[in-house]
Amino acid sequence: MKNLLLIGDSIREGYDKSVKKTLEGKANVIFPDENCRFASYVLRNFHEYLKDTNGDIDVIHWNAGLWDCLRLFEEEPHMPLDIYAYYIERICIRIRKLCPNAKVIFATSTKVLSEKTPRDFKRYNEDIEKYNEVAVEIVKKYGFKINDLYALSITLPEETFSDDVHYYTPAGRTVFTNQVLSVVLPELGIDEEIEYRE
Repeated sequence: MKNLLLIGDSIREGYDKSVKKTLEGKANVIFPDENCRFASYVLRNFHEYLKDTNGDIDVIHWNAGLWDCLRLFEEEPHMPLDIYAYYIERICIRIRKLCPNAKVIFATSTKVLSEKTPRDFKRYNEDIEKYNEVAVEIVKKYGFKINDLYALSITLPEETFSDDVHYYTPAGRTVFTNQVLSVVLPELGIDEEIEYRE
């Protein structure tokens, strides 16, 4: 079976287990036990996520951005946009170095309910869009495909949110799992209809 590696922040944690369950017997789905946080954290730990795989990864689906654009105490984003771009590029280089044969998909960061985020722990969709735009431009240079989770998220009703940032409701898990499956299945060479499972 082929190996699929899922890397990302807490949005990934909303679909990773259901992707794994749905692909049971079809593909090995691997993901860290932790939230992958910032782009710099992904760069630092990418090789750790490959432990026990010998770098034998067929498909990588990854994201980073929601922690980077976080505004604490009404200050500037935690990671300035140009530094975020720097780390996104380094992640691309690291992926190509350690997994040269992997097919790679970058997922954009999702919409938040800005008006409901705490004043001292704030995210704005305007920032998310800017960070997504910069990341997409960079990853495309490396031949990575795009899974536009942001475009999907802006179509979803508020009921799919479990809080101001996450989509841990049954409807949220289902829609994001199915979206991730729709982009990874062709890369895994799976063309049969797969029944969603949790």
